[in-house]
Amino acid sequence: MIELKGKEYQQKYMPILKDKISKLDKQLGLAVIQVGNDEASNVYVKQKEKKALELGYKFVHKVFEEDVDNETVINYINELNNDDSIDGIIVQMPLPEQLDAALIQNSVNPLKDVDGLSYTNGGKLEQNHPSLIPCTPKGIMALLDEYNIDVEGKNVTVVGRSILVGKPTALLFTNRNATVTLCHSKTKDVKEHTKNADIVVVAVGIAGFLTEDMVKDGAVVVDVGISRIDGKLYGDVDFENVSKKVSYITPVPGGVGPMTVYELMNNVYEAYLLRNNL
Repeated sequence: MIELKGKEYQQKYMPILKDKISKLDKQLGLAVIQVGNDEASNVYVKQKEKKALELGYKFVHKVFEEDVDNETVINYINELNNDDSIDGIIVQMPLPEQLDAALIQNSVNPLKDVDGLSYTNGGKLEQNHPSLIPCTPKGIMALLDEYNIDVEGKNVTVVGRSILVGKPTALLFTNRNATVTLCHSKTKDVKEHTKNADIVVVAVGIAGFLTEDMVKDGAVVVDVGISRIDGKLYGDVDFENVSKKVSYITPVPGGVGPMTVYELMNNVYEAYLLRNNL
């Protein structure tokens, strides 16, 4: 069994990205919009800020009160859309119930949509056209490539159908000529699909969801989930037992998480190139 270590990937490629950025004739900028004071969001934003500043990005963090309305958030997004010093815009999820998440996400200029959540970027991904791709799915594919894991012709099962991870991951595998099954909360027998898969990607947010009897010998397992229980981090995979059976597996932490952060920083650079036809 070989661990797919996203942390090592990040440490290897971040200096390369920094070098490419240093050769540009402008400072790149990343803006993060947050609503309320969600504890997990605070942690994620801090991680993004740290990496952005390491790369020399301008970093803008705007926090709105919990009771803000759609119009106020969208007006601020429009300011960022028209600000040439900002190359990437993120709306930190989750948003309070009174806000229309889809409306807000689609207010971001698709060429600055570094989370890849706009209808425009989603449609381009579906048609395999160059676009800004959601960071976690993009990171998963990059990590598999780094370990020379070929996906063409493989049977892939993705568990979880969120627009941030599950659906775009399934599309990326499809675009690479894999045969993809997408499972979700209404799937009658998830095990029936996972145990026949060459590659399993789990993104459901349930600690230890994927157990040893749900995977076949030699499978590749990608664990996207992260849950904190009694101060300890757990993935969606029962790592201790599943790892004995598979050929490759991502650890939690240190697997997919660092890839997500790296690809976000990379998307800011790619957004600048796309916006300027470079």
